[in-house]
Amino acid sequence: MSTWKRDFASGLIVLAPLLVLLLVLRWIYQYIASIPLIEGLQPDIIPAPLEPVSRVIIAFAVFATVVLAVGYFMRTTLGRLAESAVDDTINRIPALRVVYNASKLAIETAISGTDELQSPVYIETWPGIRMTAFRTGKKTRDGKIVLFMPTAPNITTGFVIEVEPERIEETGETVEEGMTRVLSAGFAESAHQVPVHEEDPAEGGDADGPEGYGHVRTDGTPGDGDGSAAGGSGSGE
Repeated sequence: MSTWKRDFASGLIVLAPLLVLLLVLRWIYQYIASIPLIEGLQPDIIPAPLEPVSRVIIAFAVFATVVLAVGYFMRTTLGRLAESAVDDTINRIPALRVVYNASKLAIETAISGTDELQSPVYIETWPGIRMTAFRTGKKTRDGKIVLFMPTAPNITTGFVIEVEPERIEETGETVEEGMTRVLSAGFAESAHQVPVHEEDPAEGGDADGPEGYGHVRTDGTPGDGDGSAAGGSGSGE
């Protein structure tokens, strides 16, 4: 990939999620500001230009209060029974259970972060191909190591794999470095990576290349040819 294409791809990876996030925040802002309940809680002393901002603040305050109340309720036995009943009910609905479980997993992953993950490792999935996975700190009864292999760039999905310990290769990276490489689809800079340069001409192929012409470098010295030029020179003498 040329330099400008690589730079364009790196910039797109950075800006595209930000643009999507801004669009989502704009939609949430417009939706919250138009809720009738929030308008009813709006104080009359708020100036008209500040009413949209005040509605959002009130909405987030109400939302935070509800979240705290539900969280406190979930700590009780009745709350755990209610959560189990809701999960069982939604999981019986084929279409909704996919969205519900995916959203729940995404929220749990965002809140817990990478605290549960341990050092990243390499595993050879196919001959000559290795992929990044993360230790989970778990082991099967037959001695295999349980790993989580996230997909790029969405780390909320992936594969749970069980691997023999001898097939695991340590990367020497931290969890943050490994996650950064996965999230950036490999474009992020890493101390364990080197830039890819243009490949040299194949041995025995066309001699013309960046090093010179006809196995002779641009500075007049012989190139790294197959020795035929040197042999021809010797025979002419």
